[in-house]
Amino acid sequence: MKMMKTLTAVAVTTVLLGGCQTTQSANNEQAVSQSQFPEVKVNYETFTLDNGLTVVVHEDRKAPIVAVNVWYAVGSKDEKAGQTGFAHLFEHLMFNGTENYDDEYFGPFERAGATEMNGTTNNDRTNYFENVPTPALDMALWMESDRMGHLLGAITQDKLDEQRGVVQNEKRQGEAQPYGKAWSYIAEQTFPEGHPYSWSVIGSMEDLNAASLDDVHQWFEDYYGAANAVLVLAGDIDVETAKEKVTKYFADIGPGKPLQKQEAWVAKRDAQKRSTMEDRVPAPRIYKVWNTAQMGTADSEYLNLLADILANGKNSRLYERLVYNEQIASSVGAFQYGRKLSGQFFITADAKPGVELEKIEKIIDEELALLIQEGPTAAELQRTKFSTTADFVRRAEKVGGFGGKSDILASGAVYHDNPGFYQQEMEWTKQASVNDLQNAAEQWLSSGDFVLNVVPQPEYITQETNADRSQLPDVGDLPQLELPEVKTFTLSNGLEVYLAQRSDTPTIEMSLVFDSGYASDVGAKLGTASYTMSMLKEGTENLSALELNKRLESLGTNLSASAGLDSSRISMDTLSVNFAESLALMNDVLQNPAFSEEEVERKRSNWIEGIRKEEARPQTQALRVLPGLMFGEGHAYSQPLTGSGTPESIKSLTREDLVQHAQTWLRPDNAKLVIVGDTDVEQAQSLLEEQFASWQAPASDKPEKTLDTSMASETSRVFLIDKPGNPQSVIIAGQLAPSGQVDNADTIDVMNTILGGSFTSRLNMNLREDKGWSYGARSIWLDNEGPGLLIALAPVQTDKTKESIQEIMKEFTQYEGDKPATEDELAKVKANKTAKLPGAYETKGSLLSGLVSTFNKGKDVEYLESYGQRINAITLNDIRDNADKVLKPDAMTWVIVGDLAEIEEKVRSLNLGEVTILKSDDVQ
Repeated sequence: MKMMKTLTAVAVTTVLLGGCQTTQSANNEQAVSQSQFPEVKVNYETFTLDNGLTVVVHEDRKAPIVAVNVWYAVGSKDEKAGQTGFAHLFEHLMFNGTENYDDEYFGPFERAGATEMNGTTNNDRTNYFENVPTPALDMALWMESDRMGHLLGAITQDKLDEQRGVVQNEKRQGEAQPYGKAWSYIAEQTFPEGHPYSWSVIGSMEDLNAASLDDVHQWFEDYYGAANAVLVLAGDIDVETAKEKVTKYFADIGPGKPLQKQEAWVAKRDAQKRSTMEDRVPAPRIYKVWNTAQMGTADSEYLNLLADILANGKNSRLYERLVYNEQIASSVGAFQYGRKLSGQFFITADAKPGVELEKIEKIIDEELALLIQEGPTAAELQRTKFSTTADFVRRAEKVGGFGGKSDILASGAVYHDNPGFYQQEMEWTKQASVNDLQNAAEQWLSSGDFVLNVVPQPEYITQETNADRSQLPDVGDLPQLELPEVKTFTLSNGLEVYLAQRSDTPTIEMSLVFDSGYASDVGAKLGTASYTMSMLKEGTENLSALELNKRLESLGTNLSASAGLDSSRISMDTLSVNFAESLALMNDVLQNPAFSEEEVERKRSNWIEGIRKEEARPQTQALRVLPGLMFGEGHAYSQPLTGSGTPESIKSLTREDLVQHAQTWLRPDNAKLVIVGDTDVEQAQSLLEEQFASWQAPASDKPEKTLDTSMASETSRVFLIDKPGNPQSVIIAGQLAPSGQVDNADTIDVMNTILGGSFTSRLNMNLREDKGWSYGARSIWLDNEGPGLLIALAPVQTDKTKESIQEIMKEFTQYEGDKPATEDELAKVKANKTAKLPGAYETKGSLLSGLVSTFNKGKDVEYLESYGQRINAITLNDIRDNADKVLKPDAMTWVIVGDLAEIEEKVRSLNLGEVTILKSDDVQ
């Protein structure tokens, strides 16, 4: 279930920006005038087949890909008591083959290079989507139409039992997380009995166990007709082509049954209701929830804006008071959860140790009462409007996936019978006044009418088509990868700059990458690199942290600084009209960080709370422990994989440590700047020289990291961490592996993809699809600059811990033994990795990421462009040879987090190697 603000899901194709005029507010803050808001247009055409299928087409030719997005107007709200979870269960069954293609749904798409491929269910709809290269469109439409019209014969009892197990493991996995049980309880407590939102999307274990094959078949017959669906095609397609292809594949599908659909049931409450839940969580948390206006209303959009003003971002009222000033909460947030029948407004806050939730709640109530009484300030409203609108522009590039153009058109069509309904929502946002927000807050946040329209269903008909259902359509010749030219130049201070001009939308993204990362913490205090980078945005010598954040919001600019294992970076994305001003702020952050004692201390307690939360989550707890066990004490990689350090190291950090790290590592001769976006060399070089001319490398030698090789364990070892009462065990098996810098890196990656690096990999098909013991199992190759790490990761139900370990061992052993990779497996992975290349760098962010990764490996653009050729050159013998050399199933380090009362004896009986139980002091 994915929740997002209605408006922030909007994608745009045409953005018109005015000049650079500003208006001066009463408190001397600068805000962009209303005329400056981007004008957002998503051009589309619609048509309806005779069977009732609605089709929306958006043409965008910038990349040779088409987003295929099918929305069915059915979600958990259409279930009834005793049959909860059906909508989500059926979503899983839709990926398990059809009458004409009775195999895993992902297979043909992986071969064709599909991306953004998934299915999701929420309260109001179920959707299935993928981006495919244009020549693969027929195949995609064949597959989507086959499961819309030809599915029931392929749903067997075995498949139902298998996917029931997968869904139940997904439910266990969610509930095993801190606060994971809260959402179902909130739904039960905030809506009256029988309300369609009073149960969770994933349903109850009892109802899932009771689901029969007849029940599932009936669900399909009731809700999966053509007249209850919307198909959106966005990208490299026109409406004439769409009509021809959609008619060919979908016109013979029945419309489905006439349906009764409830339009709204807000169920607004007046009296306060209180409850307490006990759970295994790292910190107390308060949720405050109001039932509010449903989506598609002006009030719902006003509440979106109120959420930002009240509790989202450093300049929100509750963040300033609870987290920044009084420092009694480690986090606070708010959102308007818009749904078809009713909205809900959430405020959440996590208390710091020793702080009573009553104290936090009192402040929340005070700030909310003040907002209701006086309304937001004009500056708050204007800043929130612009930062929200700027998000639209950033989503302009995507034709598919979450929040892309196909999503916004589909949501408008399904929820409002109008694919362009986002324009109304944007207009509400643009025209919202202080009084509008104040009135909405008073109506919905300071303390029920059911309408049923019954209309006859039109007389739908089906028609004969010539679609051949005996085989999949041939994908045809796939387009080749074409990247924009990358130009290079060097600034006068020695900084190397790489620029790829792309002007499809008026935005610029850039990353200033340093050869450091938290591997540079070796010999220093763990967490120093990450902490230093995080402090860069906490104020400069010229601007406080809050002032800096306000300036960035006013420009619609995102600026971040972070550290990874082998590199650190300062990243920025901005509107091209604000490039110069945003670059000045980036330079201020880089050259003039304040590292004020006050900000260092303010962050310290929140940082330590973050570490405690990592230790509370089974998976991150294991990943904190594993590197030290693998690389050994003193190695640059032996610290927690999150890079956050330990409570002790963070407590000991001083301002001088941070200053020293910045002066040592953040220097122009140890960095490279990569830019992708709406600018050229002449403009970029001029602005960069203007800002960075004073940034000079010190006289000292450039620092170098120590990335010594590590001695691999010769035998298997087992480390157990106790989580009493946990419904799942997290299994991690690790071994040392080659560096990502080796010449055969592509081969190792393909080898791992077959083993556990994709949905249809051996590990996932075994533990998830065949056994139903896990929601997902995978293997990951960490292709570090120094020695690499290969890990298998599987959260599994507790009573199958032993058996899951045996299956992981079996997959590793037979892969480099008597069941090596096959020609079919290699062909599928090669097809997937090469066919998706033309659409892989659709967005500036994806291209920027690809370029940075390539340059970090010491390679050039030609290396990135030749990726497909290198993959296609890999042979089956290459894969088998690498499996033999890389995989060490008899020398794995196992870290298992679970209820030791249930699993310890069984794990010991496997005789994998020496077993050590790690205490709490060992896992920090």
